[in-house]
Amino acid sequence: MGERQNTIVCCFDPRSPRINAFHIHEWIYEHLHLQKESIGMIQIDGARRYVYITFNDEECMNKVLQDSEGRLEYKHDNGVITQLLIEVADLGTKTEDC
Repeated sequence: MGERQNTIVCCFDPRSPRINAFHIHEWIYEHLHLQKESIGMIQIDGARRYVYITFNDEECMNKVLQDSEGRLEYKHDNGVITQLLIEVADLGTKTEDC
């Protein structure tokens, strides 16, 4: 597999409620304050509770990492608040949890 360039992974607690695409997209735009033009791709691995965000440029990715300091909160529909880790996605498919 090739290297994931300009990609971060948001790792939700595996015990957290399931995540869905609509709410993740809302969260990205409202809480990460990203514009559509900044994002190349969003990939959701619902079973593992991972969200991959590929940026069109490294500067935008670095700003998100710096602003978040690697941790953010996500509020689910049922009111449960999940802490998640944000880090740079590395080579291929990860076999260990974030």
